[in-house]
Amino acid sequence: MDRHRLRLHHRDRLARHPNDVTEQFEQLSMEAGLPPIRLHDLHHGAATFLLAAGYDMKVVQETLRLSSITIAADTYTSLLPQLARQSAEDAAAIILNADTGTTRGGMTTLT
Repeated sequence: MDRHRLRLHHRDRLARHPNDVTEQFEQLSMEAGLPPIRLHDLHHGAATFLLAAGYDMKVVQETLRLSSITIAADTYTSLLPQLARQSAEDAAAIILNADTGTTRGGMTTLT
């Protein structure tokens, strides 16, 4: 696709060139006294927060509007080792603090 023809649409339905959106973001960030950050870095930050909150890769893909889950996985899999460790620690804490004597429908449950 020709980069000069790419347009973003706002609620008012007016076309905006991606560079205009980036420039406006940079201006607003500067006015707010925020440290310099690329708009694209917020994209990665959102993925990191979603994964850290326990959402799966499909949710990341859909939220960021990536064309496929493969792109999400290829890009964000490097975050998973830290998250896997935390998940394992959280699961261990549930098990260690559980009362396994409770049954529900004949099945032992963790409470």
